[in-house]
Amino acid sequence: MYIAGVELNVSKERFRIGEVAREAGVNIQTLRYYERRGLLKKPDRRPSGYREYSPDTVQLIRFIKRAQELGFMLTEIQELLWLRDDHDASCADVRARANAKIADIDHKIDSLCAVRHALQVLVKTCVHNGSTRECPILESLDNSKQKKGVKL
Repeated sequence: MYIAGVELNVSKERFRIGEVAREAGVNIQTLRYYERRGLLKKPDRRPSGYREYSPDTVQLIRFIKRAQELGFMLTEIQELLWLRDDHDASCADVRARANAKIADIDHKIDSLCAVRHALQVLVKTCVHNGSTRECPILESLDNSKQKKGVKL
């Protein structure tokens, strides 16, 4: 059986936590964390207490990891999972979530550009090669404590 291009051991219908973690490329603690967060359903337990996962768990974990790579937070991923399972949901619902993430990313980019510009200004003011006691960058950082609300 193949899930997301990876061959799984088909001699079993259920997988233990280590097998799922290995196939999905995560560690066991990640699986346990996803369970606590409600991203994964609580698995059945063997009489020995070992967790038993269905084969589709690997695909689900890969979905979660890919969504994280695209910048989605776990709460947002939970919403995407709900939408995926909701037969009344539409692509427009998913697109709205993706557009909101794009807007969030754009805001972060703008903030990072402002920080980069502020650092460039500070670097240009630092032409001294002497003691750090006269370093304009360090001075600016010290003075920013006194000038709350003033951006560099």
